[in-house]
Amino acid sequence: MTNSKPWYLSRTIWASLITILTAAAGILGLPVAGLDNAALTETLLQAITAISGLVAIFGRLGASSRIG
Repeated sequence: MTNSKPWYLSRTIWASLITILTAAAGILGLPVAGLDNAALTETLLQAITAISGLVAIFGRLGASSRIG
């Protein structure tokens, strides 16, 4: 990893941002249009958080250049 790239081209950074945003949305009680079921909303937010966490991990493992 001797090459560097801008932060906005990092899959890890974007997956981490998505993780933060979905966690914040869950804390703030993000309303889902047409759905009143709080359990379904919570499950969807947890799934998105888990997927973005996996993308962050695999993005970092597959990275070929440094962030700089």
